[in-house]
Order: sequence, then C-alpha cells, then structure tokens
Amino acid sequence: MTLSTRLTVLLIAITTVVALLVGWFAVTTSSRADYSSIDNTINQVIASGVGHPLTTLSSALSIVQENNFDVTMDVVGPNGKVTQIASGDVPMTNSPTKADVARSIGGVRSSSDLVGFRYRSIGIGGGDYLVVAESTAGIASREHQLIERTVLVGLIAAVAMGVTARLFMRRDLRIIKQLIAFATSVAHGDVEQSIPPAVGSSDIRELQTALARMVRSLQRTIETEQRITKATQQFIGDASHELRTPLTVIKGYTELLSNTDVTDEQQARALDRVQKEVGRMDVLVNDLLFLAEVNEVPILEGTSVNLSATVRTVTSDFAIDHPNRSVTTSIGDGVWVTGRGEFLERLILNALGNIARHTGDTDAVKVSLFLENSRLVLRFEDAGPGMPESSYGIRPERFQRFDDSRSRSSGGSGLGMSIMADIATSMGGTMTTAKSALGGLELSFSFPYDAAPPR
Repeated sequence: MTLSTRLTVLLIAITTVVALLVGWFAVTTSSRADYSSIDNTINQVIASGVGHPLTTLSSALSIVQENNFDVTMDVVGPNGKVTQIASGDVPMTNSPTKADVARSIGGVRSSSDLVGFRYRSIGIGGGDYLVVAESTAGIASREHQLIERTVLVGLIAAVAMGVTARLFMRRDLRIIKQLIAFATSVAHGDVEQSIPPAVGSSDIRELQTALARMVRSLQRTIETEQRITKATQQFIGDASHELRTPLTVIKGYTELLSNTDVTDEQQARALDRVQKEVGRMDVLVNDLLFLAEVNEVPILEGTSVNLSATVRTVTSDFAIDHPNRSVTTSIGDGVWVTGRGEFLERLILNALGNIARHTGDTDAVKVSLFLENSRLVLRFEDAGPGMPESSYGIRPERFQRFDDSRSRSSGGSGLGMSIMADIATSMGGTMTTAKSALGGLELSFSFPYDAAPPR
C-alpha cells in the first residue's frame, strides 16, 4: 500500500470515528432529553393528586385534558383488575399488574411487562392505584432517524475528507514520486541528472535538500575514487617508465663491480654512478608520491593560508642562498588563499628551484603577488634562457623536458613543472607559462581570492 493510500485511509477512518462519536453523543443527549420530558409529564400528572387520594383521579384527568398530555391512565384494583380511564395515541398492548404498581410507586419506571412505555403509580384510596403511562415509540423513531442521518453525514464527511486530503497531498505526492524516481536513478549509477525542484511542504523541501546533499557527497566520493584510481595508475605507469633507466644503469655497474678485473678507478667511478642513480631514484619516487597526494586531495574549503607571509619568507631565504642574483619582490600585504600551507610552500620552492637549476648564477629574479580581476596572481620571472617559443602556454605533462638544458643531467626529475601545475589545479587555480619581461621564463599562478583572513 502506498503512502498516499495509507494517509487517505487513515484520514477517512479518523473522520468516520469522530463523526460516529459526535453522532452517538447527539443521539444520547437527544434521547435523554426526550425521556426526561416524558418523565416530567408523568410526574406532573401524579403530582396533581398527591395528598388527596379521593380527588387524585379527577385531578389527574383534569390536568391531562388541560395540557393535552398523550398519556394512558389505568386503575388497578386490589384484585388486579384493570380499568382504563384514558388512552394515548399509542395503546398499551399489555395491562399493568400489581407488581408493576408496586415497582413504580416511588418514581417513573420501565419494565419488560410494559415494553415501549414509561409509567408511574399512585394510590387513590380503597386499595386502588392509578397508573399513568406514556409511550416511548416516538423517541425510538427519532433515535433511529438520527442514527441514520449521523451515519450518512459521517460517510459524506469521510469521503469529503479523503478527496480533500488527496487534493492537498497531490503536489507533495507528485514530488515524492519524482524524488523516488531520482533516487532510483542514482542507485543505478546515474548521478548526473538534476534533482527535482524543492517545492511543496517544508518536509518535502527538507527531504529534497537532504537528498541533494547526499547526491553531492556521493558525486564527490565517486570523483575522489576516480581521481585516486587515475593517480594510482599514473603513478605506477610513470614510476615503471622512469625507474627503468636508473635501474638499468645500476644493474650494469653492479655487473661491472662483480668483475674481478675492475681497477680501483673503475670501481670508484661505478660506485659514484650507482650512488647518483639511487639518489635520482629517491627524488623521483618522492616527487611521484607527492603528485599522487596532490591529485587525491580535493579542493579544500575553509583552510586559509597567509600567502603574503609564505612567499616573502621563501623568497627571502632564496635571496640569502643566492647572493650573486638580483632578487626583487613586489608582494602585497595580507593576501590570503584557500589551500594547504605545505602545498603552497612546495609550489614556491619548486618555482624558485627551477630558476636556480636552469638559469645562471647571476641572472635576475623577480617575484610578484597581486590582485588581478578579482583573482590572486603569483608570478615568478627570471632572466635566464627561457624555453623554446613553441613551449610557452602549454600545460606541462609529467616528465616533459622542453630542451636539452632541462635534461636529467641538470638533476631534475622532469616533474617540477607538473607538480606546480597540479598544486594550482587542486586549489582551484591555474598555471601559465610565458616569455618574461626579463628575457627568461615567466611562471604565473592564478587562485581564487580570500577577501579576509579567518577569524
């Protein structure tokens, strides 16, 4: 049974029960009032003769005629003989007995002997008793009619409530069905379709919001898993490709060292070459692991870093380590960016290390940090030889070397530019290369701008 059917049935049931309770209360109240009216009539007739046994009968007849009471009056003698004095519109099918008389002396009664009547007795002298009775057939008829009307009104109210409930719930139920269809599609792997709009009652809006949040979380999880899988596969492929060369070199020199005819000079040269290749492999593996970590971590939110202080500190250390260079800076104060501090520091170190490795000891360097079109720009310029003109503006690939000066002999792993580009991407930014105004390479990084530091 669907939710809408359950709610409709529940509302109909509640409406029916309430209508029946109200009807029962109305019937009971009305019947009690009718019986009270009959009892009052009988008591009024009996009261007219109280204290005057010899005139009780005449007094009773007089008040009945004056008020046109619809009552039956019988006189029951000492021997049980019944004499009818007056008859109401509904005749009594049975005559009262001495037992009925004795039972009703103290008040109005009903009995199985006189079904359908209320009655009371009073002594009128000489052992005779006057029995005053009134029919309750009218009350029973009215009760029956009132019950029929109550049931009819209850059914009409229940149907009206069911129809009204369906009309009021129709939009919410339609949205629920759409959300069910959407959730079913997501369960089957289709997480790209748009969620139905948040309309209807507050509960439906909360359900839609919760479902949208769940789908977004699922999308992020899927994207993260895909990114991790891709990074792992790329790491394995890159590592196996790049480690092949140093392993081959190490294997060759190891075989050379195992030769007993090797001279001391050849042995020293072989050991030196093996150590260099091991060091190169260590750098390569560390860079690959760092790249995998960068690509596994999504764009971070809520972690603000004082980029001005970080750039100023690392650049100052670079200037101290390279006293023969002209290092100029143009760094704005209080510039914040969302990201991880260690990633940003690695980016700056890579950029300056790239300059130190591929330019002359006296080539000038300029580092700038400024705002441009609501974006934060971090720029490194050098006066070195730069790159071939065809290489500018191209996003570097892993192990891509742009010319002979950027070969393995310079000590690089071929991952420096790729690391910087991936760090920028992980922070929602970009990296571009261009010809520097100083004559060499210009590296520019653009990031979203945090207007204020965290509180």
